[in-house]
Amino acid sequence: MIVYGVALLAVCTLAGVVIGDFLGALLGVKSNVGGVGIAMILLICARLYMHRHGGMSKECEFGVGFWGAMYIPVVVAMAAQQNVVTALHGGPVALIAAVGSVLLCGATIALISRAGKGDPLPDEPVEHSASAAPVGGR
Repeated sequence: MIVYGVALLAVCTLAGVVIGDFLGALLGVKSNVGGVGIAMILLICARLYMHRHGGMSKECEFGVGFWGAMYIPVVVAMAAQQNVVTALHGGPVALIAAVGSVLLCGATIALISRAGKGDPLPDEPVEHSASAAPVGGR
């Protein structure tokens, strides 16, 4: 059922929020540190684990895929709740981190794009069923 995919996302989100709050407390920040990102990493790992061990039905995978597509709007909505003005008044570190992360991501994407110009993957072999007539008409 699609609900199982949503339940998997909910569990990963709750775990990500708890871990993010714990990291914030460890760092002395009164905020969640990376909870959404941790939740998405947990969701990816859980989906891969379940897929490899046969625990992921098509409906469950559809639910996970739907929420995976909703990732960017969810992140934007959560980022809108953050007090960016206070972070910027607290010092230039937030601005330097933001600009640095954008530059690093852009450089990584450019590097991956240039590295991927090799030969394309070969076509998958076509499987023939046992009931098909042999080639040559015999």
